[in-house]
Amino acid sequence: MQTLHELPNDIAALKQLVLTQQAQLQSREWEIERLKLQLARLRRMQFGRSSEQLSAEIAQLELQLGALEVNQGERIPATLTASLDKSTERRQPKRRPLPPHLPREIITHTPACLCPECGGELRHIGEDVAEIIERVPEHFKVIRHVRPKFSCAHCQSLVQCAAPSRPIARGMAGPGFIAHVLVSKYGDHLPLYRQSQILERQQIDIDRSTLSGWVSSSTTAFIPLGHVLMGYVLSAGKLHADDTPLPVLEPGLGKTKTGRLWTYVRDDRPAGSTDPSAVWFAYSPDRKGMHPNTHLAHYSGVLQADGYAGFNGLYDRTKSPLMEAACWAHVRRKLFDYYETTESPIALEGLHRIGALSVIEEDINGQLPDIRRSVRQARAVPLLKDLHAWFSSTIQQLNNTTRKSELAIAINYTLTRWEALTCYCNDGRIDMTNNTAERSLRAVALGRKNYLFAGSDKGGERAAMMYSLIGTCKLNAIDPEAYLRYVLTHIADHPVHLIEELLPWNVAPVLKA
Repeated sequence: MQTLHELPNDIAALKQLVLTQQAQLQSREWEIERLKLQLARLRRMQFGRSSEQLSAEIAQLELQLGALEVNQGERIPATLTASLDKSTERRQPKRRPLPPHLPREIITHTPACLCPECGGELRHIGEDVAEIIERVPEHFKVIRHVRPKFSCAHCQSLVQCAAPSRPIARGMAGPGFIAHVLVSKYGDHLPLYRQSQILERQQIDIDRSTLSGWVSSSTTAFIPLGHVLMGYVLSAGKLHADDTPLPVLEPGLGKTKTGRLWTYVRDDRPAGSTDPSAVWFAYSPDRKGMHPNTHLAHYSGVLQADGYAGFNGLYDRTKSPLMEAACWAHVRRKLFDYYETTESPIALEGLHRIGALSVIEEDINGQLPDIRRSVRQARAVPLLKDLHAWFSSTIQQLNNTTRKSELAIAINYTLTRWEALTCYCNDGRIDMTNNTAERSLRAVALGRKNYLFAGSDKGGERAAMMYSLIGTCKLNAIDPEAYLRYVLTHIADHPVHLIEELLPWNVAPVLKA
């Protein structure tokens, strides 16, 4: 810092010095703001995934922030979360009756025949009944297929029944066992080495490598079914799309690369459709834009996705360009991140305005497209016009003062995508957010946390296949283990040209019978 004697006497030089110091102060404030936002995002990631590397990164950022600003207080009022997103409200769980379909075992606790007080005879006047739920440990069994051989007394021909089909040729695992392994890994996120340990506790010695071989061999049977499922998803008029990283082991190098799982969801239930919902996952070894362009090369319709530039080629292509629908949840998240670290009243105002639009969507959820469009035109369009005017005036003020502000970036993100963000008001099929796609990726995130990485690109493709089938079962309220057991039992003998009969919603009536 300069002393009084070191300051210049020239007025112009003094003004320049003041401007320089103001610029340095503004730069310092921007850096503090950036570090706060980055810390907030990393802390949320750490809540879902604890790792030494992530903890070290957070610690380093905290040190940088401490050097710039001391005693920062960053708490968001509890009332804000409740007013902005009713879906996140914590409700007290209600005690529900136990499922009626479960078998009942009755234990009657009968007292002695005589009164313990006076020895008089007892007469029955009623009873109290209380139910508890108990778990009977699952058990495994060995099924022996015996095929007697017979010889003809006249021509000496050998007669014997054909061997039943197996999920794995000459394998010793039955369809129910394999279905359990697959759902445990891809549905319940239980790595194979843990499954091996659980089996060992039941005195069943099956090595992890054996389980891995069964997973690899059995999933081959699902390939035709996966193609049919993909065709069904891509025949929709509207798709939700997103992607997420998947660490993949590079054979021979002892390290992982970052592959990608892309999700495409067909779910028109919010628009009153009775068509079955379905999800199709596709794996790629990287995140290049060529992959979604390949996946959707023959698709035409509405694509609802985030602002990833790799999707842009789909909207700009000369043949059958897709209609772009953006996601208001991304806009809200950017404002929320900013408010969480700065408590900005401007960000809070934006959150409340978006919340008012969300209330309208809650009121028309499940209605037919024409009704949804009519309500949005009457209620949402005026709010969106006001919101656009407010965003435009706000960004003009911010650009005059804090051009690099994260808040300005968030608002610019919204204004540049305004047409894609508001097209849902003109088409009742389109949703306000892309949360449908994001929900489909939760299973991937949980699995990634538990088994850390896929063993190869082929392993990534297998994961995409199983996430597709299990995710589609969940969308249709079908038990994925029962479904996979049925498919593994029947697919070897099922005509290939009728493979669509094995899609989850077509099998559901049989599973319930």
